[in-house]
Amino acid sequence: VQLQASGGGLVQAGGSLRLSCATSARTFSSMGWFRQAPGKEREFVAAISWSGSSIYYADSVKNRFTISRDNAKNTVYLQMNSLKPEDTAVYYCAAGFHGIVSTAPADFGSWGQGTQVTVSS
Repeated sequence: VQLQASGGGLVQAGGSLRLSCATSARTFSSMGWFRQAPGKEREFVAAISWSGSSIYYADSVKNRFTISRDNAKNTVYLQMNSLKPEDTAVYYCAAGFHGIVSTAPADFGSWGQGTQVTVSS
């Protein structure tokens, strides 16, 4: 399955962005968002099971970011509110090997190309 992430951009601190990740085909996999800042390793942001019943967030984004999915549209979303400069990174969406949610990059087999999010102070 191919993934296409979009919705990144430049926003001031405190602002909001909504990322979208469209898949090329219907997937029964868990979906996740990861991010990578310059000079840092890729880190987990949020993940959602196929049914949407299980959701995990990194502590750094909890209560600010919301992950959701619309299986009818083959799309996963990441609503990001109260953005901070430290949220600046390239954001990647990924599809898991199975439907159970995971936070480990190794459990995700397909990755999108990434979308840049820049938060100015």
